[in-house]
Amino acid sequence: MEDEAFWSHDPKALQDSEWAKISSDFTNAGYREGITAGKESALQQGFDEGFAQVGAPLGRELGILRGLCSALIAFLSRPHEIAAQTETALAEVREIATQLASVRFSDIAPPDLEALAHAKEHLESAMNQDDDAEDLSDPANLNEEIKEKREIEGLEDLMAQMNASSGGSAAPARPKAEDVARLKERLLNIAGGLGLSLQWS
Repeated sequence: MEDEAFWSHDPKALQDSEWAKISSDFTNAGYREGITAGKESALQQGFDEGFAQVGAPLGRELGILRGLCSALIAFLSRPHEIAAQTETALAEVREIATQLASVRFSDIAPPDLEALAHAKEHLESAMNQDDDAEDLSDPANLNEEIKEKREIEGLEDLMAQMNASSGGSAAPARPKAEDVARLKERLLNIAGGLGLSLQWS
């Protein structure tokens, strides 16, 4: 009975209460949507820059090198091309192709220093309280996705080592950007030695 009396005395109080709730809900929803849109915009801009400056050029270069290997193998495998020099070049191109096949993007991509700095900012306060803090210069300690990817790559490397040890040789170290540059130079030298002029763009 007292509830009815409250509402019957001032119907405007109910309207004001409902208006305040609806206004608060819309303000909160608008704030959340604004934060989400801002994050998406920054993420998209970061992706676009990373793709244009790092991902696409590295992927393109690696793809061209792998394609060049395939073309040289096909060229050197023609029946009338079998000669001692050709067989040596063919073996070298196959070796280069094998090495290029094992290159991962993470092997040759430069570290994302801006992302590392941002992640460090968020973790340093928590890590300052812990004497056994992890190394913040390792991206795997800053990002769970990177950590998981590194674990998978570690398993792949372990499998490669197991295969290599069964054959009696040690597994090679992971290639670096400098190794890919040397492989590129070797391929260009082989092509030049065969009288093939390549245009590299």
